[in-house]
Amino acid sequence: MKLASLRGGRDGRLVVVDHSLTQCVRVGSIAPTLQDALDDWTNVVPRLKDVAAALEAHQAKGVEDFDPDMCLAPLPRSYAWIDGSAYVNHVELVRKARGAELPASFWSDPLLYQGGSDDLLGARSDALFASADTGIDLEAEVAVITGDVPMLSTADDVRRRADIRLLTLVNDWTLRNLVPAELAKGFGFFQSKPATAFAPVAVTPDELGSAWDGNRVHLPLRSSVNGVLLGQPNAGVDMTFDFPTLIAHAARTRNLRAGTILGSGTVSNADRSVGSACLAEKRMLETLAAGQPSTPWLAFGDRVRIDMQDASGATIFGAIDQRVVRAHRS
Repeated sequence: MKLASLRGGRDGRLVVVDHSLTQCVRVGSIAPTLQDALDDWTNVVPRLKDVAAALEAHQAKGVEDFDPDMCLAPLPRSYAWIDGSAYVNHVELVRKARGAELPASFWSDPLLYQGGSDDLLGARSDALFASADTGIDLEAEVAVITGDVPMLSTADDVRRRADIRLLTLVNDWTLRNLVPAELAKGFGFFQSKPATAFAPVAVTPDELGSAWDGNRVHLPLRSSVNGVLLGQPNAGVDMTFDFPTLIAHAARTRNLRAGTILGSGTVSNADRSVGSACLAEKRMLETLAAGQPSTPWLAFGDRVRIDMQDASGATIFGAIDQRVVRAHRS
């Protein structure tokens, strides 16, 4: 089942989308918003699945064309947006770029940070930045959306209860030139992490078929800048910490409430021939090879596209497709 939030109100209007992402049905009588659906998932999801089945069988009422341009983020506001850094080989490269060593504990203790969850961007929303001098970078990721996860849950608990309700894609924008000074304060990211963007559609795990093993998504994640391929690393390869492990780590000292979004961190493979999912990694590889980077950070007017396709070549979540735009005071 595929779900999206069409424009309308701060939290959007929930629709069920067909497998091909061409048609949808509004389901406000079942759940006005995706958060409403997540809050009452056990009761609501069978009814939503009935709509999805009718839509695929061409028997649904109220069918309309699905337009990703009309979508907000699946959850335009979330109770929590937590991002991991599950691909440790990526962390190692990025830390090298700023002259920082990788502690051995990073291979056994997951990294998480809590980002801003009050203003999540739709897939076609312009990405606004005050200055290009901040080192604008994309970060292509996979994310999961959870149900309620009690504190002290283990990864096995997460799997057994099927706490992962939905999956989607993320562009976790980063302002690289602001990161070193912020982290040097010892208090984490803030200004270096502007509003995060999400794919038009979030899908239930069964939509991924054999590509989802309950832990990881085993498909390439393709990123391009201005139509030029940046990379297509496989999200299921070299993921040191799987999603249930990341969720359990996040729930170690707190409850996670339904609608919590947890990202994988930048997808990265040790096989460098598949390219990168962010510019920082590409620039570090250039520096290691030639002594300095040759790829610039993003500039105003650039366009970033992130997508994941199934084995047949069909898009699963719809593409994140954003322009980099100068912000102005309002």
